[in-house]
Amino acid sequence: MTARRGGTDVTTLDLHPAPQAAPAAARIRNHARTEIRLVMRNGEQLLLALVIPIGILVAGRFLGDRVGLTMDLLAPSVLALAIWSTCFTSQAIMTGFERRYGVLERLSATPLGRSGLLAGKAMAYSVISLVQVILLVIVSSTLGWHPHGSALAWLPALGNVILAMLAFGFLALAMAGSLKAEVTLGLANLVYIVGLVAGAILWPLADYPKAIRPIIAVLPTTALGESLRAWGAGQTLWSPLASLLIWAILLGRLARKVFRWIS
Repeated sequence: MTARRGGTDVTTLDLHPAPQAAPAAARIRNHARTEIRLVMRNGEQLLLALVIPIGILVAGRFLGDRVGLTMDLLAPSVLALAIWSTCFTSQAIMTGFERRYGVLERLSATPLGRSGLLAGKAMAYSVISLVQVILLVIVSSTLGWHPHGSALAWLPALGNVILAMLAFGFLALAMAGSLKAEVTLGLANLVYIVGLVAGAILWPLADYPKAIRPIIAVLPTTALGESLRAWGAGQTLWSPLASLLIWAILLGRLARKVFRWIS
C-alpha cells in the first residue's frame, strides 16, 4: 500500500513482527558493557581493582626500601597484581554469585548463549584490566617510576599478559562453576592473598628461600610477575610464555570439565 505525498510514492510502514536476535557481535558487546557496569558499581571489586594496588604503590614509594622493593621493582609488580586481582578474584566472585542466583542459567537460554556469555565476560574483564593498567601506570609515573622497556621487550610482556589473563580467568571459572558462591568468595580471597605473598607477584623469585623457589617458579603468577619486572627493566624475557601457555591450556580444560551453569 502506497500514498502520494508531494508527487513521491511513500511506502507505508511494515508492522509485521521481526523477532530475530541482534547480531552476535552486538550481543557480546552489550553483555560486556553490562558486566563492566556491574563491576564498577561493586565496592569490593573496586577495592581489589584499584584501591589496594594504588595503596601498595603509595606505601611502596615511601616505605618500599625497607622491604627491598624499589619503585623500579614495585610498579611492574603492582601491574601484575592488578591483572591477578581482576581476572581471577573479581571474576570468580562475580561469576559465583551470578551462578547462585540463576543469572547464568537464564542468560545461557537467551540468544546470547553460553559462548556469547563467556565471550562477553572475557571482553569485559580485558577492558577492565586495560583501564587498570593505564591508571596504575599514570599513578606510578606520578610517584617517580619510569619504565625502561624497549620496543622488543613489549612483545613477550604483552604475550604474557594475554596468556595470564586467560589462565587466571579459566581458574576463576573453574572455581565459580563448581563450588558454592560462599565457598568461592572465601577461597578466591584466600588464593588471592596466597598469590600476593607467595606467588612472586610483588617480590621477585630471587627473594624467596632457595628451598621453595622450584615450586614457586612454576606458578602462573610468578611467570607474569617476572615478565613484567623484566619489561620494566628493559629486558626481554621469553621463557614465561611457555609456562603461561601450558597453564592456560590446562586451566581451560579444567574449567570446561567442571563448570556447571546451575548452582
